[in-house]
Amino acid sequence: MRGWTQSAARAADGTSIAYWTAGEGDPLLLIAGQAVDHTSWRISVDLLQDDRRVIVFDHRGVGASGLGAADRYETRLFAEDVVAVLDDAGVERVDVVGHSMGGRIAQWLAIDAPQRVRRLVLVSSTPGDAHGSARTPAADAALRSGRPARIAEVFFTQHPAWFTHLLAVGDDPNARGRHFRASRRHDSLDELHRIAAPTLILHGEHDEITPLDHARLLHDRVADSELAVVPNGRHGILLEGGPAVRIADRFLGATRR
Repeated sequence: MRGWTQSAARAADGTSIAYWTAGEGDPLLLIAGQAVDHTSWRISVDLLQDDRRVIVFDHRGVGASGLGAADRYETRLFAEDVVAVLDDAGVERVDVVGHSMGGRIAQWLAIDAPQRVRRLVLVSSTPGDAHGSARTPAADAALRSGRPARIAEVFFTQHPAWFTHLLAVGDDPNARGRHFRASRRHDSLDELHRIAAPTLILHGEHDEITPLDHARLLHDRVADSELAVVPNGRHGILLEGGPAVRIADRFLGATRR
């Protein structure tokens, strides 16, 4: 991605968290999914960037960020890394978009640091794997394979082979395992009522990785929320651009227009 300024925040345990900023205007933070770096946003960020200061970052253990200790790999603690990025960037209050595991992290950010979140978009997310339908056998097999080409087949709605480059998975197998376990352990169900920010829950109709009933449960538990379902969409609806980006952009722009 071009035109970005790279910086590094220091997390609570001293781990370096690499982040990038571009543009000017109301700040927008994008939180990537499980074990993928900030370049997974390379398509959608160009569509969301207009009149905004956009912030993207690499999770600990991924890309240019440090590894950190194994016991810091929890979605709630990842949200503390996000606060460190916002502090370093000088951002007090921000619109937040979280995709997949990034949506799980974004839930904790809105719960534990509500003063930092203006509007919230949870994409292809869940309050916890234990609270909804299991992923399909095909999706489970693809994810377990670790092969981007196979994962893309259940991830993207059209032309999955072309979008494979967005699955910028980290190189460290230990970090990938830690991310996987952190995502699987996520459980925010009993605290979702504490989310006060206006929230858009954006989900693909045919998401095999996180089935649609997970989104409906989020919608049921987050008081000030709306649910938007992308027809025929799969798990990567926002990353691939298209109608999901337009829906998110309208929601995020509601307070600016």
